[in-house]
Amino acid sequence: MDKNVSSGFDAAKLAPIPGMMKGVVDAGDLSGMVTLVWRDGEEVQLNTIGQRDIENKKPMTRDTLFRIASMTKPITSVAALMLMEEGKIRLDDPITKWLPEFADMKVLKDPKGPLHETYPAPRIITIEDLMTHRSGLAYGFTSSGPIGKAHEDILGSPLDNPKTPDQWLAALATLPLTYPPGRQLHYSHSTEVLGFLIGRVAGTTYRDFIVERILTPLGMKDTDFYVPKDKRDRAAVVYQQDQATGKLKPVPFPQYDSPPAYTAGGGGLISTLDDYLLFARMLLNKGELNGRRYITRETFELMTTNHLTEDQRQIPFLGMPMWSGLGFGLGLSVVMDPVKHEWMGAGSQGSFGWPGAFGTWWQADPRKNMILIFLIQNYTPLTPDMAGQAVTGARMGARVACPIFQKMVYGALTA
Repeated sequence: MDKNVSSGFDAAKLAPIPGMMKGVVDAGDLSGMVTLVWRDGEEVQLNTIGQRDIENKKPMTRDTLFRIASMTKPITSVAALMLMEEGKIRLDDPITKWLPEFADMKVLKDPKGPLHETYPAPRIITIEDLMTHRSGLAYGFTSSGPIGKAHEDILGSPLDNPKTPDQWLAALATLPLTYPPGRQLHYSHSTEVLGFLIGRVAGTTYRDFIVERILTPLGMKDTDFYVPKDKRDRAAVVYQQDQATGKLKPVPFPQYDSPPAYTAGGGGLISTLDDYLLFARMLLNKGELNGRRYITRETFELMTTNHLTEDQRQIPFLGMPMWSGLGFGLGLSVVMDPVKHEWMGAGSQGSFGWPGAFGTWWQADPRKNMILIFLIQNYTPLTPDMAGQAVTGARMGARVACPIFQKMVYGALTA
């Protein structure tokens, strides 16, 4: 308790968090969770609640492996920024310097319209377009109309895919863009493309690059695009609410005995609380950790500065007015107006992070020198308006547990 107080928290206000989270699990809304409050260089509160595997009665533990989905994106962005600092790429470079597949892109006349009604893209996609999701590319689940089905038919799964990177890039390039490059933020395969571009620039694979330059130096020993056999016992099962029975049912994912060829830079990583904490601490410390610098302070500032125009921030994100209090930097969101952000969660101005589709979330707050991490494995159907429906529908507890966690932590701050 003294430790909590010394970290600028009211211990009595922090104490109810595990009970509140356990209530969500006990109600059957989630299988379990691992949460962390880290501040001023020390662990303030760690919670391991519920089960990582209900069927086999395995509890959540500190070293449980989670599919972190889009929490992969900031790691990919740091990798690209490393290449930028080395002079190998520039933000305004056309991606066709390394990805000629995207040389003659077409744009849909109507984002929801027929695939054959297009016009030539007014310019080539740039690296900055990829990093800010303003490339005009799409995900199947962020798309309405024929382009959404075409993504599923031609590309397959956005996370586990049998194609090689070259095959996948060639397939993606056959699809028209939803919007012209630079027009607006449209959540998409941009970061997957960025990852494979990194591999081509570096003359290696995307996975090998981040293992050598980020994961291994940071000590992220449990982070990869697959779960080796000897670690599978620690892996959390992804669960989905069975709408007929109300119970949680497992969502199967393919297992690999070695690294897959397709490594999704936008969402493929599997990681642990402590591994991701190392990455978050490096960014909170403006690009340096344990005496090793990964990106310069100037590059960190560029990454965590909003790059969207005011008009672009007015456009809903997955059906939600996401950008009312947030901006988007290079691969992560940034709190610009804490008051307008309150309906979504909590965070000081300048706080940054990015969530994952299975409910994982993290945030680093430079003003409070604090990192929060919230890890669950909850599958909800991915749709163009999924975020807008996040506060309605069945199993409210699963949807609001993370915002409640955030608000309770910030409500317990005394300094």
